[in-house]
Amino acid sequence: MATIGVPVQRAQVENLYVEAMVLADEAHTAFAAARDLSGVGVGGARDSLLQIGLACESLKTTTRLMHIIAWLLHRRAMIAGDGGAGPNDSAARIGEPVPADWSLCIQFESPVRRIIAASERLFERIAAIEAGWDAPAAPPPVQAMLARLEARL
Repeated sequence: MATIGVPVQRAQVENLYVEAMVLADEAHTAFAAARDLSGVGVGGARDSLLQIGLACESLKTTTRLMHIIAWLLHRRAMIAGDGGAGPNDSAARIGEPVPADWSLCIQFESPVRRIIAASERLFERIAAIEAGWDAPAAPPPVQAMLARLEARL
């Protein structure tokens, strides 16, 4: 990890961690409210298949958020120089997403749909950040200019 990028990465990780924890709290609240007797689906539909679908999507969303939080905590440890947290650890990779079944999710109330979508977007953002951090750094423009000068000489 480049020394120059560490303050930026630290700030990104901290901000994303707060975002993920808030989203996890919102998910807990939204899924708990959806399980109440007030209704699972749009218009208060309460069929058992929809309840099972809600439970499955709740687990998927929770798993997605747990992977995000674990990745962020691992990055925090790496940035802090914790010897037990390395770039080759399983927690150093966000992994493959656990996609929501939107043909089912569309039947849920708006707050639940918003949470599911937000967790998918956050996962995608983390994956993009990880890919960007792990990509080889492009040489600074001055290095390219020096290489061209050297080739001319």
